[in-house]
Amino acid sequence: MKLSAVIITLNEEDNIADAIRSVNWADEILVVDSESSDRTREIATEMGARVLVQPWLGFGKQKQFAAESASNDLILSLDADERISSELADEIQAAMLRGEMADGYRVPRTTFYMGRWIKHGEWYPDLQLRLYDRRKGRWPDVPIHESVSMDHGTTIRTLKGDILHFTCSGVSHHAKMIQERYAPLSAEKMFREGRRATYLTIAAAPIAAFAKGYILRRGFLDGLPGLAIAYFAAYNAFLKHLLLWDLERESQKP
Repeated sequence: MKLSAVIITLNEEDNIADAIRSVNWADEILVVDSESSDRTREIATEMGARVLVQPWLGFGKQKQFAAESASNDLILSLDADERISSELADEIQAAMLRGEMADGYRVPRTTFYMGRWIKHGEWYPDLQLRLYDRRKGRWPDVPIHESVSMDHGTTIRTLKGDILHFTCSGVSHHAKMIQERYAPLSAEKMFREGRRATYLTIAAAPIAAFAKGYILRRGFLDGLPGLAIAYFAAYNAFLKHLLLWDLERESQKP
């Protein structure tokens, strides 16, 4: 069974080369670009990837379009700020050679943050279903935290090798991502699902988020980065519930 590695991009000239290099063993590398204004498409083409341009559809729809556009049914979905570790690459190729592929595979993802790899808390193992048979799974249309939805009765296994994630360039970038992307999109998703914010949820959500990541999931073992992640998780929880409350209020205006 042949494998297509698919990557969605938007202005990723600083990341795309390393992402492609990490999957250069794939039978096909497909980059679906959302009309980048930098050299993303040029770099991807130079490195041998097939490049398609698709105006932004949203995370789930964009990744589904990429999967449907691939030449092979076995899909390895990767973001431009991610890399497939050599251990994971070896593990995938060994499974393919044995001909014992499951319908889908969850993969642990470790994030490089504040100078170290995060191995505890809410950010690890952060299992991602990224390797799958596109005939048996698809990306749902959700605004954030998209994940492949596999058909009922499919076989799903977990691999040991990590996806390497370079999501935050620093603390200020992390704060900006929460304010401009994660919290607003999460609030929108909750609103669409019919969830409602109350004084209690706005007050309790950040406390619960901090306790879960820092204490229950042992984020304290990651030192200062673990503490920062836990506090940012609390901030994200507070902000998204507050934004949800604001969406409710706006929807009730005549």
